[in-house]
Amino acid sequence: MRYRQSMLTGTLVLVTASLVNRMLGFVYQIFLIRLIRAEGIGLFTMAYPIYILALVLASLGIPVAISKLVADAVTRRDTTRAYQILRLSLLYTIISSLAVTVIGFTSARFLTGQVLSNPATYLPFICLLPGVFIVSVCSVFRGFFQGFQNMTPTAVSQSAEQLTRVVTGLLLASILIPKGVVAAACGASLGAVCGELCGFILMLSFFFRNHHLLPNMPRLSVLEAGFLTREVFGLALPVTLTRFVSTGFLTLEAIFIPHRLIKSGFSTQEATGMYGQFAGIAETMLYTPGLITVSLSTVLVPAIAEALISRDNNLLSTRINNALRLTFLTGLPSAAVLFLLPEDLCRIIFGYPNAGASLQVLALGAPFLYLQQTTTGILQGLGQPLVPFRNLVAASVFKAAGIYCLTGIPAFGIKGAAASVVCGFGIMAVLNLHNLIQLTGCTVSVKEVLLKPLAASVAGAVVLYFSHNYFTAHTVQPALDLFLSISFMAIGYIFVLIVLGGFTKRDYQRFSILFCKIFTAIKK
Repeated sequence: MRYRQSMLTGTLVLVTASLVNRMLGFVYQIFLIRLIRAEGIGLFTMAYPIYILALVLASLGIPVAISKLVADAVTRRDTTRAYQILRLSLLYTIISSLAVTVIGFTSARFLTGQVLSNPATYLPFICLLPGVFIVSVCSVFRGFFQGFQNMTPTAVSQSAEQLTRVVTGLLLASILIPKGVVAAACGASLGAVCGELCGFILMLSFFFRNHHLLPNMPRLSVLEAGFLTREVFGLALPVTLTRFVSTGFLTLEAIFIPHRLIKSGFSTQEATGMYGQFAGIAETMLYTPGLITVSLSTVLVPAIAEALISRDNNLLSTRINNALRLTFLTGLPSAAVLFLLPEDLCRIIFGYPNAGASLQVLALGAPFLYLQQTTTGILQGLGQPLVPFRNLVAASVFKAAGIYCLTGIPAFGIKGAAASVVCGFGIMAVLNLHNLIQLTGCTVSVKEVLLKPLAASVAGAVVLYFSHNYFTAHTVQPALDLFLSISFMAIGYIFVLIVLGGFTKRDYQRFSILFCKIFTAIKK
């Protein structure tokens, strides 16, 4: 059987799966919020970052290490070595994940009552904890397949996981909602674990259909095991540190925002609901257009690495400029829509117009968020993963400080949290871009990358503003009003972009080729 895939095919398989999963996740979020309301989603989203932090500690960065070490072994045609790495990695992961799970259960009361300042998050958090072992062990097998450059098991298992999560999460939440929002949030947590279990079972079926966990091979000596352990953790620990810090700041956000809202005079229930609207609605809307830039950053890593290895500075500069241009082509019009129609979007899609206040502030940071994602992918492709990490830490410190200070002021409230998040995006995007130019010496074409998309976005925003006012004045049904207004904006945006030469025949050819390859990857 053919295990290896070309780099492009593997990337497209993962990108396609990522797009499908994120779209499913967005639809799931819509129905879940309408079902368990803002307070229920607030309980779930408060507990979830601590769960992710537990996953980081349980996996110890081993999946990334096993992917790299197995790939090296396969390149040397040393299959025995690949299986030895897998078995040793599984042993360490099982031990660490069980330890973290036990610690999670024993400290859950303290974490939810004292750290999160909301005892109602206890049961949703407890329901999530079984996923720590499932996800950690499953990630080892995913890393093993990725080492063989076979991305299909990862893509298929992640899609099955997301689909199962959507179905079981909504089903359990709907069954438990009569018992209250805490029970409904537990249903969402259990749905996530059911999805992870489904993905794990599917991953195991892929593995045992083509491999044996204990093939005939010599056992590792103590010395060999020690040397291999140093190799694994030499790669895994820096990854763990990076993920721990980034996830830790997200956890601080989940702690600070409700805590500071309570300090400013809101009740615990009100603060939980407001945080649910902020994290579950406003941030969901903000991150949705980032589907393109997240996928782009995934593709950029090998593309930039290829240009760097070939020492082709022109190709490197072209790819960087094209990536930045595509980022602004999607980011600027998305920001315009989110800024001009925040309440309409939140009311029609989620049923919570009040979430539009924080979404409008977050919209100001949308271009910076998407630029941050793209430049991170470029820097990683240049072999400089510590640069965006360092910038992330600096930006997160400012963001956390802003959230703590501004959210506690009644005049700012949840808008203060949104403004702090925007500042974090802006700081990291600017630092990333500065480092990128320093490292490559690349000259960014401001006219092509920024000015043309900006001019077209301004024109589209004007069309959106007047068309929305016209349809509202003529009492057009709200959902149809939203659809028509955005459609007219898109037409105006594309028209102005073509007139300015911001969208060329070559771009059309690139998109056609990309979609053909994605379709082919899906069929395979």
